[in-house]
Amino acid sequence: MNYINTLREGDNITEIYFCKQKTVAQTKAGKTYYSLILQDMTGTIDAKIWELSNAIEHFDALDFIKVSGQITSFNNSLQFNVRRVQKAREGEYNVSDYMPTTKFDIEKMYSELLAIIESIEEEHLNALLKDFFVADGDFVSIFKKHSAAKSIHHGFIGGLLQHTLSVTKMCDYYTTVYPILNRDLLLTAAICHDIGKVKEISSFPENDYTDDGNLLGHIVIGAMMVRDKAATIDGFPVQLLSELEHCILSHHGELEFGSPKKPSLIEAVALAFADNTDAKLEAFQEELEKSSDETGWLGWNRMFDANIRKTI
Repeated sequence: MNYINTLREGDNITEIYFCKQKTVAQTKAGKTYYSLILQDMTGTIDAKIWELSNAIEHFDALDFIKVSGQITSFNNSLQFNVRRVQKAREGEYNVSDYMPTTKFDIEKMYSELLAIIESIEEEHLNALLKDFFVADGDFVSIFKKHSAAKSIHHGFIGGLLQHTLSVTKMCDYYTTVYPILNRDLLLTAAICHDIGKVKEISSFPENDYTDDGNLLGHIVIGAMMVRDKAATIDGFPVQLLSELEHCILSHHGELEFGSPKKPSLIEAVALAFADNTDAKLEAFQEELEKSSDETGWLGWNRMFDANIRKTI
């Protein structure tokens, strides 16, 4: 298979890809064309169909399509100039080849997370975590396979679990260096900080924002989920719940980054830094992995507001 991360400018390709997005657009001259996002397990590529002829069989977004054409370059990014399209038939493709997936073992990561949950000593926080991550089978099934983002970082199957575990382990380390941190509160907040993403973003293959995702966002959704779950636990301390919700609501650190509140607790500060660290390093790593250039600069990156490159 011609995986997307192996494509190079000038390649003539005939391959089946997953059509993640299809947009009908017009050139400045008023000519209609299709703008596509094609995907396989290694990533995505922008594609254009400039000539809408009989060689272009009807297809929709979320279809698997056999495309023929040439790989070109536009604004320093690869682009697929598609000349022929056929809708792929069932049996011609294996779905697992087209959905990006974590490099790590999902069950092993989940076992690590459960071990951390077992270490939480405060009974109400322990009960809340077990209600989500042990007792609620439907939630567990979705959480394990969910992505942590549409595209920015951890945008793959198992990405939410991978990100959550990384942030939680980072926070656990913080507690060994700064004993003032309330470990039970911080780790519970770390484990729950992104649970709202199971409702903000749809599952694969769509992996797109839901109505609630667009209207509310995962931060607010997550805080609501925690409050609803805490209401089912007898005697859950009111102040403890407020502190936990605050950590979730402020975990993006800044109002301009989507947090309804800025961190007011030391645990909230620690969580915000851990979340930002894992998101940024993963995003940087993903950019490096996309590039075939081992020594050159990759160009200006909006997230880092800098021209980035791999360490030589």
